[in-house]
Order: sequence, then structure tokens, then C-alpha cells
Amino acid sequence: MDDLLLRRVRPGLGGDLADVRVNDGRVTSVTEPGSAGFAARVVDGHGGTLLPGLVDAHVHLVQWATSRRRIPLDAARSAGEAIELLLAHLLATPAAQTELVVGAGFRDGLWPDKPHKDLLQRALPGRAVALFSADLHTLWLSPAALKLIGRDHPTGVLLEGDCMTATAQLPTAAIDVQDRWVAEAVAAAAARGVTQIADYEYADTVADWTRRGAPAARISCVIAKHLLDQTIERGHRTGDVLPDSDGLLTVGPFKLFVDGSLNTRTAYCHDPYPGGDSPGSLELPPDELIPLLQRAFDHGLIPAVHAIGDRANTIALDAFEEVGCPGRIEHAQLLAPADIPRFAALGVIASVQPAHQPDDRDVADRHWHGRTSRAFPYRSLLESGARLEFGSDAPVAPLDPWDGIASAVARTDDDRPPWHPEQALSLADALAASSGGRRGVAVGDVADLMVTAADPSVLSPADLRTLPVTATILGGHVTHQV
Repeated sequence: MDDLLLRRVRPGLGGDLADVRVNDGRVTSVTEPGSAGFAARVVDGHGGTLLPGLVDAHVHLVQWATSRRRIPLDAARSAGEAIELLLAHLLATPAAQTELVVGAGFRDGLWPDKPHKDLLQRALPGRAVALFSADLHTLWLSPAALKLIGRDHPTGVLLEGDCMTATAQLPTAAIDVQDRWVAEAVAAAAARGVTQIADYEYADTVADWTRRGAPAARISCVIAKHLLDQTIERGHRTGDVLPDSDGLLTVGPFKLFVDGSLNTRTAYCHDPYPGGDSPGSLELPPDELIPLLQRAFDHGLIPAVHAIGDRANTIALDAFEEVGCPGRIEHAQLLAPADIPRFAALGVIASVQPAHQPDDRDVADRHWHGRTSRAFPYRSLLESGARLEFGSDAPVAPLDPWDGIASAVARTDDDRPPWHPEQALSLADALAASSGGRRGVAVGDVADLMVTAADPSVLSPADLRTLPVTATILGGHVTHQV
């Protein structure tokens, strides 16, 4: 039986000092300091702020755990610079001299040159090199890496479905090593106040998490498209608690892709990208999307549809309306004005990643020129009545909800002015979107909680990004404490 006492905490933004008791995984009392008596375990909050635990609604956990060990290429401003960063890292880190050299985080949407397998061959003759874009929709391979997976390709730059298939074919660490890395990544997330994660890994997440055992956060095991029939045969439905998991593992939504991404210029739009006649890539047309949504919903699986471009979002919303089921749209980065109120009307959650907005502002200004007033439109969605849920899409952005919260509030992450500040959210709204909709701590609440060292409401956005979390509680159990 849980018996936890949080002493000297301040429940809610601007809250008064109190003692908070937790029993059997729920908050059972909020009293004046010193009046709550004794408990089996006591955590001293030192006057910090007690808030609901944070939820990251979109993570690729194996890729995030692995990317923490990949060569970082996010600073590259050209294909040439990416190779320079790669070579510098290999020179400085002999341990990186493995069979497969792996880098990650490049954004080529504004590069003056183009990635190509020949560039990697000249820089590292005969070496197998795999470089992942920040959005995970592009994979840049050397000739030796292509040979490693039994492929040939004219440029070595694979997009969308080809990228994901090739990614699955690349050599990976042993399963026990991956599991250890994932456990470390979830523990690091708990240290930032995270108590729940939706794992969108393109794999059998149910089997993987059943094998891994109890994590330091609640995990929603998202179902990949190719596992729909298997999931139905297992009898799994969205929200089901998996056995022998202490209630921490649940079956998540069913994931589908309608389009690509902005940086890869494959997000499917109503208007073509500058300099050409391509509007992006339609990965799943309506005549395929609608039957998949219907089949999933008929078997108790809630769809989660990846849609970034405005035309992709229109198609996704039309499909939800046709089927008549609730669901989620993942990303919703560019929306037609008429589509914004449809999220609330159709009961479709807008699952968005606010850290992407400052990361992508420059590429959006170039490739979505004249349309950015409706890009990353969080305030418009919220005011229309839509439910917002925040995620990171890690490793596209770090698994740290404070980064997303600060980006949603400030609409910038550097010294530049806010980008479309009319779409900024209040801190209270951003915290709610990062906490599964919870807006405070009250008696009867599930004890998924965190204690921050300072009151977030008195901090600048820059300070929000580095706000220390002094304790994280998952169902009444402490998963992190300073």
C-alpha cells in the first residue's frame, strides 16, 4: 500500500504552501504544512510547485534512445558541413569507428547543396554511413551502407516509405542493449517530470514493452499500420491495460501516414512548393485511408493519422467524418482555415509538437510562403474548442516537455522575435496540453505528479526550458528525486 507525504509543496501555479498525502496511487489530502502527520515515505518539496505529471503524446522511443548515441548533425547548414561534422566527430571519438557510422539530426530544407551518396564515398571511402534527417523522413546512405542492406539507389537519399523500410534493414544494437538504452531514456524523461509517453515506434510495441517490464512512466503502445491484423487477432483495443504491467502499459491508437514532412518537402499541400509543381507526397489516398480507419474503429482501435500539410489534414478530417469515429491527427502543422473548427466538431484531437515551430520557422517561411499565418496554429485550434495534446516526436525534438511548453508560450527559442505571436498560448494552457488536460492537483486525482524547483508562472521562457524538477511521482511511487 502506498503511503507518501509530500511536505512543503505549493499545489498549482501560484499555490500556497501545503502538505499533500498520497495513498493507493491517489491524492487523498491537501492540508496546511505540518498537519498531515507521518507517512511511510516523505518527500520534502522545499517550497517547490506541485503540478500534474507531464505527458509526451508522441515519441519514437527506440529511435530516441538510439539517437542519444548518434553523431549530431543538427548544426549543419549544408551537405558539406554535415560531412565536416561527421569527420570531426570520428577523428575526436575513436570509439565511433564502428561497422556502421550513424549520424542524425540534419535539416536539408534550406541547404544550398544536395546530399548524395558520392559525397559520403569521397569523405569515407568504403565505409558504411547512414545519416538520418531530423524529421526521420530522409535517410542518406553511402554506397557501402546501401550494399549492407542489399540495395542500390541512384543518389543514396531515401525518402518516406523507402526511408522507413531501409531504416528497419540497417544493423542495430542487440535487443538487450536497446532495452537498456530505452530504460535509460525513460528514466531521463522522468527526471524532467514525465509520467506518461505514447510510443510511436514503428515496431511491435506491445511485444517490446511486455518484454521490457515495468518502466518509469506509463506507456501507451501505439499500433503500426502493418500490425493491424495481428492486433485484431490478439483482441487488443485502444485503452486496454496489458497484463502483468501494474497498470503502466496500455494499448495505444492505430497509426497511419497520409503524407510526409515539411523539411523533406513531402508534406501534402493544396499549393505546390516553390520552384516546381509538386504539392508534396500523398502516402495514403482516401480510398485506402477510409477502409483502414473503418476496420480499426470496428475493432476498438482509435486511429492516429499523421498529417502535416494542409491538404493532408483536409483528407484526414474528411476520412474521420466519413467513418464517424473519434481519433487523433498527429502534427497538424499547416491547416486550411475552414479545417480548424472541424477538429472540435469531429472530436479529433490535435496532437502537436510545439518545439517544431521554432525549429521549422525558416523552412516554413521559404516553402510555405504566404501561408504561415495558419502554420502551427495552436491558439486558433484551442479557441475553436479543439483538444490540444503536446508531444516531442523525439528524436525529432528532445524528449523534454519543457522545451515544447516554452516554445508554445514564446513562439521562439532564440533571440529572434516571436514567430506569429498571435498563435502563442498562455502558460496554463500549454501546461494543460502537456499534462493530458489536467490543470491542477486536487484530492482524488491520480498521483502522477511532479514538483518543480520554482513556480513556472514567474519564469521566462528561457528559464522554463531549464527548470529543475525536484521530484516525479508515478501512481504514488517516486521515480525521480533530487
